[in-house]
Amino acid sequence: MDIAQASPKHLPDAYRVAPEVTARRDPAWTRFDPRRLPARFPTQPILVGNEIYRHSVYGQNHPLSIQRVTPAIDLARALGWLDDAAYAESPQAEPDQLHRFHDPDYVAAVVEAERTRHVPEAIRERYNIGRNGNPVFAEIFRRPATSSGASIFAGSALAKVQRGIIHSLAGGTHHGRRDMAWGFCFFNDPVLGILAMLDHGLERIAYVDLDAHHGDGVQDAFHDDGRVLTISIHEDMRWPKTGPLSDRAGGLARNLPVPAGLNDSEFALLVAQAVVPLVDRFFPDALVVQTGADGLADDPQAKLDLSNRALWDAVAALIPTAPRVLVVGGGGYNPWSVARAWTGIWATVNGHDPDVALTPEAERILRDLTWNHSRGRNPPEHWFTTLADRRNPGPVRDDIHRIIEAVLKP
Repeated sequence: MDIAQASPKHLPDAYRVAPEVTARRDPAWTRFDPRRLPARFPTQPILVGNEIYRHSVYGQNHPLSIQRVTPAIDLARALGWLDDAAYAESPQAEPDQLHRFHDPDYVAAVVEAERTRHVPEAIRERYNIGRNGNPVFAEIFRRPATSSGASIFAGSALAKVQRGIIHSLAGGTHHGRRDMAWGFCFFNDPVLGILAMLDHGLERIAYVDLDAHHGDGVQDAFHDDGRVLTISIHEDMRWPKTGPLSDRAGGLARNLPVPAGLNDSEFALLVAQAVVPLVDRFFPDALVVQTGADGLADDPQAKLDLSNRALWDAVAALIPTAPRVLVVGGGGYNPWSVARAWTGIWATVNGHDPDVALTPEAERILRDLTWNHSRGRNPPEHWFTTLADRRNPGPVRDDIHRIIEAVLKP
């Protein structure tokens, strides 16, 4: 995230959530309604989306001014991978549902910011709303409440079945704090999804974060909770500059801070020799995979050099590690690379080969995208005509071997 971010007003330890917040078990707050589930679930994956994302942007000059969710859904439909039988409309979480994790006064402040489109200075300072990349915009409450509603719905649904996969494209807002907006994230939908799983009776949840930025909000939420393993692969010293190799939170966290220029070969080795063994060792009831696309070579907000195939391969490798899987989105600030990557993830979870020729309708969807960025002024032709990137293999540096060795140690 290149938008300037203020230094935390608290010490990092103050971000830890009191154990009693996450430890209680009360499934009623989820208001899970199984009638909302498509009939094909759980025998086949389903995708959760919402039309709110088609016209909602954070602001003209914000990195999230781009379209990301709806182009991926449109592409999946155009390629024949998604129909109404596999699609569920995301509910919008109500304020009292968000209170399961978020401070009620903070939630009320976000609601009021949407109502008035104004934030008093004291509220800006206290809750970080309207500054540091967390702007006031028309859907400042409804948009993150909808992605949170999707994760609550998905977590509840998965907890009710023996096996299943749900893909929620708009999820993955992993920086959100209990009482503060942080890193473009107003609410933390992965935390809410995991709490829904736990409150409905699951005992062990693994969270794997593939975003270029550290999954700090999720790690800190479950810092002292032995039911949740958090694993984050992220660019070393990229904002928020947390998640060093030595950071294991309360014990059930592993951080893999990688050097700039990470290539497909290095990423694949980290997944195969570190992440998958760590998840297998934990033997989770469910897995949440955050698939931020900002680690791709075409993204402007990080300095990693991954192809989208590397992301697809990682998801494919992780799915067998748990009987229930929730795949969410995350970062990603190039509309073409995000849409292509996330469409390929939906193909991957359904067992389709994403490396296919685009239909004329799919190509039109990509050509209709715009990006107010220097890289968007003259996009390369393959952003319009292909779904799969060329692989970017390379040498595996010593740093990668050291990371694997360190995180596997008890």
